[in-house]
Amino acid sequence: MHEETTPQPGSAAPQAVVLLSGGLDSMVCAGIARERGFAVNALTIDYNQRHRRELDAAAEIASFVGAQRHVVLPLDLRRFGGSALTDDIAVPKDGVGEDIPVTYVPARNLVFLSLTLAWAEAIGANDIFIGVNALDYSGYPDCRPEFISAFENIATLATKAGDEGQKLRIHAPLQFMSKADIAGETDRLGLNPGMSWSCYDPQPDGRACGLCDSCRLRKGGFEEAGLTDPTSYAA
Repeated sequence: MHEETTPQPGSAAPQAVVLLSGGLDSMVCAGIARERGFAVNALTIDYNQRHRRELDAAAEIASFVGAQRHVVLPLDLRRFGGSALTDDIAVPKDGVGEDIPVTYVPARNLVFLSLTLAWAEAIGANDIFIGVNALDYSGYPDCRPEFISAFENIATLATKAGDEGQKLRIHAPLQFMSKADIAGETDRLGLNPGMSWSCYDPQPDGRACGLCDSCRLRKGGFEEAGLTDPTSYAA
């Protein structure tokens, strides 16, 4: 992984593309990109996921962090299926296990980062931010540091910008944070956690289920950090 860079004071804000799902991690990631002095361009992938409430959250977050542009890109992964988020498969509610759960969407971060890279190169941005986390992450393989490092190398090999000697950087500032650390970042950065949405299985009344892996990790993080999570949970 590269060393994190921060633009020098007085210089024009460099462009960065932030992969913004609307979840807690992506919100904090966007806040960190803004704090580091980057001009935020937010990319949200509408992959026809079960939890579409995230898309509304992403729009609110993009506006709050002052994104120059917010692109919502349609990509219907229900045509592929293979995940509880893109297929008629029940979202597990019995706690975070050790195996990769059925909420894993096949190669999602690889696909999403490829699209993020394409937009970054199109607008001349050399910096990409993604809110992956290697600690409290439900065991998804495409959240591992090895994957992020490998993709950064691929970005250089696969692009005209890389071929011309430009350094393309994949920033994963949440990589080694716990969920409590991430919850704490919302307070430090002045972000309202209520803007974000984490639940995999929103209830008919609009509340988060409170029992899926993502809800459990989120609730545990805020409790450990001693902070209030304004999310309304059904359980």
